[in-house]
Amino acid sequence: MSTFVHLIADYGPADPAFSEVVHRLTAADPTMTVQSTEVKPFSTVATGFWIAQLGIHNPSFDDLLIYSNTAPRTTESTPERADTGGALCYLKLDNGVPVVGVDAGYNLSFIADHATTFREIELPADTGQFRSRDVFPRRVAEIANGNRSSLGPERSLDDVPAPPGSVVCHVDGYGNVKTSIRSSEFESAAGTVTVELNDESREVLVRDAVSNVPEGALAIVPGSAGGGDPYQELFLRGGSAASAFGTPEPGDELTIRAPRA
Repeated sequence: MSTFVHLIADYGPADPAFSEVVHRLTAADPTMTVQSTEVKPFSTVATGFWIAQLGIHNPSFDDLLIYSNTAPRTTESTPERADTGGALCYLKLDNGVPVVGVDAGYNLSFIADHATTFREIELPADTGQFRSRDVFPRRVAEIANGNRSSLGPERSLDDVPAPPGSVVCHVDGYGNVKTSIRSSEFESAAGTVTVELNDESREVLVRDAVSNVPEGALAIVPGSAGGGDPYQELFLRGGSAASAFGTPEPGDELTIRAPRA
C-alpha cells in the first residue's frame, strides 16, 4: 500500500531533523512518499493554519495523511495552558483525511470543526527525549497503513481552543501576510482602513481582489488560503507587505481601524 504523508513541523531551516524523520518514516514503510512543510519554530498558529489548508482547503486524495509535529514545551507558546509536549492524537476529517498531530496550542484549532473523530494515540511508557524521531514515525506509518491498534481514548473537541481571531498566520515568499480573519467576518464600507501590526501603523486600501490593487499600493484583500471563505491578506503590489510592517511573525496580533470621520 503506497501512502502519501504530508509532514508539517517546526524543526527549523534546513534542519537535518526533517531528514531523520523522513528516514524513520521510510524505514517503517518503504513505499511511503513524504512531503515536508516547514513552519516557524514553536508556531502552533502557523502549524494549525497549514494543517487546515492542506487537509481541508486543498483536494483530498486516496492514501493522504497529514502528520504534524510542532510541540512547544513552554507555556508562552500555548493558549492559557501549560504544555509539556502534548499528546499525539488522531483525527479524521469530514472529507476522510486522517490527521496525526500533537495536541498543543493552536495546532488542531483550524480543523476542529471538521473533525469527526478525535482520539489520543497510545505511546510506549518511556518515549525518551526524542519521541518525534524515535517513536512518532512508527505510529504514523502504522496508522497510514490502516493499523488503528494504537488509538486510545476519545478526546473532547470542546477542549481544543478556537482559532485566534486576528493574527498573522503565515508570511509567504513574496511578503504577503496571511491572517486569520475570514472574509465573511471582515466588514468595511470604507475604501481604506488603518492596520496596526508589529508596532507599525499603515493606511491600507480595501479591495476585493489583488487585480484591483494599483502598483505600489498596500491593500487588504481576500487571499489564496481558506477555501470558499478565504482569509484576508495584506498585499503590496510590486513589493513586500511584510517589510512594510517590520516583518511580522505568525501569531502577531493585528488591529484594523476604520478611518476617522
